[in-house]
Amino acid sequence: MAVLIRPAIKARRRIAKRNLELCFPELSDEQRHALLEKNNQTMGMMMIETALSWWASDRRLQKRVSYHGLEHIEAALEKGNGVILLTAHFTSMEIGGRLIMLKFPCYVMFRELKNALFNAFMMRARTHHSEGIVMQKEPRAMVRALRKNKIVWYAPDQDLGKRQCVFAKFFGVQASTVIATGRLAKMSGAAVIPFTPRRDEKGHYTLTIGAPLTDFPTGDDVADAQRINDIIEHEIRHSPEQYLWAHRRFKTQPEGKGLLYKK
Repeated sequence: MAVLIRPAIKARRRIAKRNLELCFPELSDEQRHALLEKNNQTMGMMMIETALSWWASDRRLQKRVSYHGLEHIEAALEKGNGVILLTAHFTSMEIGGRLIMLKFPCYVMFRELKNALFNAFMMRARTHHSEGIVMQKEPRAMVRALRKNKIVWYAPDQDLGKRQCVFAKFFGVQASTVIATGRLAKMSGAAVIPFTPRRDEKGHYTLTIGAPLTDFPTGDDVADAQRINDIIEHEIRHSPEQYLWAHRRFKTQPEGKGLLYKK
């Protein structure tokens, strides 16, 4: 098995290394290498955390988490317009979702994975622990959930090409950024609330929930996308080793695909 997955691991490591070069040009090679090694460790922990999020009991997980800012979700729900719980692909994202659902039932935005077996496991686990699943290709279902004053856990920080996307800066680099966050908020009237899970060295998790975004959306897709990227970047900078750098975040560029990842 190790022989079979080694090429994939090497490829992902190359992508992470390149992303760190693009996003942290101010760091020395030695500093970026150290950050890459820490990121590899958190990627390894992500597999354990995913298993915990799927199969651990509520009682076991409750002992390992602290919450900051739950009052922002409570206040938004009292207004009756639903909550877009805005997160990003941190390595603790999966367990972070399970931990927030210990406090509030949530709908989960889901995009089908290429690996059918892993897709089935993840779909089953998320369906079991969440209030419901909203498929990424069915945004109207998300709007319906929000209009029922539900919480939808949503991570818009991946490169999905040029369709329904604009280019906005992410760590100073042009990144294809989905415009759905602003449009969904406009259609539903939901509050957009930032949400970040972090793990400390002792295996304890802190979930930080920020205040709802004000003056959002503006109606300017580029400006709204840039604001979302800025929020996510700000959170990543607090613990850059805990972000999923192995994703080709800058795959799509105005001039074409894959240009920044050529060997």
